[in-house]
Amino acid sequence: MTIYNFIALFGGLAFFLFGMNVMSANLEKMAGGKLEGVLRKMTSNPFKSLMLGAVITIAIQSSSAFTVMLVGLVNSNIMELSQTVVTIMGSDIGTTLTAWILSLNGIETNNVIVSFLKPENFSLIVALIGVVMTMACRSEKKKDIGTIFCGFGVLMYGMSMMSASVAPLADMPQFQNLLIAFDNPFLGLLMGVAFTGVIQSSAASIGVLQALSLTGSISLGMAVPLIMGANIGTCVTAVISGIGVSRKAKRVPVIHVSIKILGTIIWMAVYLAARYLLSLDLFSHTVSAFQIAVFHTVFNIGTIVVLLPFSKKIVKLAEKILPVPEDEYENHTVLLDERLLVSPGLAVAQCRERTVEMANLARNSFIRSLSIFDDYNEKAIDEVIAMEQRLDELEDKLNDFLSRIAIKPLTQKDNNAVSEMLHCINDFERIGDHAINMTKTAGELRENENQFSNIARGELGILSKAVSRILAITLKAFENDDSKTASYIEPLEEVIDDLVKEIKSRHIQRIRDGICSGDLGILINDFLTNCERVSDHCSNVGVCIIQTGNSSYDTHGYLHEVKYGGEASFTELFDEYKDIYHLLSLQEEAVEGPQKIFDGSVPDPALESMDPYKMKEEENDKFKS
Repeated sequence: MTIYNFIALFGGLAFFLFGMNVMSANLEKMAGGKLEGVLRKMTSNPFKSLMLGAVITIAIQSSSAFTVMLVGLVNSNIMELSQTVVTIMGSDIGTTLTAWILSLNGIETNNVIVSFLKPENFSLIVALIGVVMTMACRSEKKKDIGTIFCGFGVLMYGMSMMSASVAPLADMPQFQNLLIAFDNPFLGLLMGVAFTGVIQSSAASIGVLQALSLTGSISLGMAVPLIMGANIGTCVTAVISGIGVSRKAKRVPVIHVSIKILGTIIWMAVYLAARYLLSLDLFSHTVSAFQIAVFHTVFNIGTIVVLLPFSKKIVKLAEKILPVPEDEYENHTVLLDERLLVSPGLAVAQCRERTVEMANLARNSFIRSLSIFDDYNEKAIDEVIAMEQRLDELEDKLNDFLSRIAIKPLTQKDNNAVSEMLHCINDFERIGDHAINMTKTAGELRENENQFSNIARGELGILSKAVSRILAITLKAFENDDSKTASYIEPLEEVIDDLVKEIKSRHIQRIRDGICSGDLGILINDFLTNCERVSDHCSNVGVCIIQTGNSSYDTHGYLHEVKYGGEASFTELFDEYKDIYHLLSLQEEAVEGPQKIFDGSVPDPALESMDPYKMKEEENDKFKS
């Protein structure tokens, strides 16, 4: 065996790892946010969780990456520790698929059709199809499939290189002497742990072992400890991912390692008893790539069968190994864990949840600020301040996290989602700022012992209802990413703009007539400005939802076309909203009686329909009274 054989061996391993990485990245990209939905289906049913863990690991072709995802989810308090143990067991089943595919290399036949089952034969065709798809197809999904095919071809080429490079080893006395040393089960176990820990891929280490088995020099007695060691070594990635997280999240890699070590203890005891007590002759027989795949699967499934009934005990074991101080539950809060970036699609889904939280906070904070004008109290002001601080925190974290996700390989849908969130989070945060401004205006009114006149309060009450409605529509449109609901926002925003202009005009006229005090002009102007700005931010969100859905970002062009293009649907909606939210006539304003700026009637964003026709039927009488 020459130096070139060693170069070919490590070069083949490099191709194998690169091909695996390309396959894994693009499989995960295609899965996208669907992983989020799958993870959320995890229930107390252990068999369902087991299957979900296996399916996700097959989808992303990496049990290590899946465990890293779980660390991030637990660290972000998205999942409970008890939910992870069975899914980790399931991932151990999913990780055996690669070994079965590689085992087909051991097929020896003269039948042309059967020989095509050998990966080294059909992988060339798969790679050719992949190259054609990536170069000729326009669909992003087809290009991703083509890239997966190419990755598989590179992986199998690397396997073939390794197999060819180690073939001369069979005739080398030095290699035979080395194998005698590894015939020691404990030495073989440690070698499996060390080699897999270095390359951080049990699939690759099992692949190398399968390549060596083709030389006919590896016995079953040597292979079994190496396989068990490889299963322990694959936990290194998860252990590394546990650095810098909460103790609660650190328990996830502890569970992973515990399962592997307990499984190894069980199977090592069976192995030692069968080989040395029973002196079974089969351990001296040479092992094939197929038999390696079989034992790799038996080890993982057998371990799960034995340990599954004790899953709760394993969680308690992890809790004893890593006890969590009581203050950590209170002090350790992670909005978005960077470990989620190992699965960009999952990271996008988690960012979406946080952005929806921002949308809810923005709406609630402004509506709460409106209520302060009728019921001034420090508790309400503190609530608005707390919500605004949370909005600031979420905006900073999301801006950073989404910028990092944007450079990852994403589907078009996820790309659109990232773009939409980056555009909207600033609008939600600014609505919170306007809520703070409103509390200051209410505070100045109270400090000066002034109040708006009943006429002014009645007008501001109608404006408040319109703003509450546009916030509700915006929240629902964003939560559901619904372009149709978003189309209701702009007509209402125009109505609010007209209301603001008319209220300003009427207020100026009342000052001239001596009905209202000029001292309140600045405060009522602040009230109107904040309401108008909030509706503008809602408009920005609505336009972003519509434009992102159309993969277009010409906001000004869209708004000009909608407002001045004579679009019938816009005009019809505008007229309906104008009919619902209109100021009273001068005669109606003269009616005496207390008026509320905010009467507590908050529109429900979960309404089945935001259709203004339905709103008119249900609320028109109330708004006109």
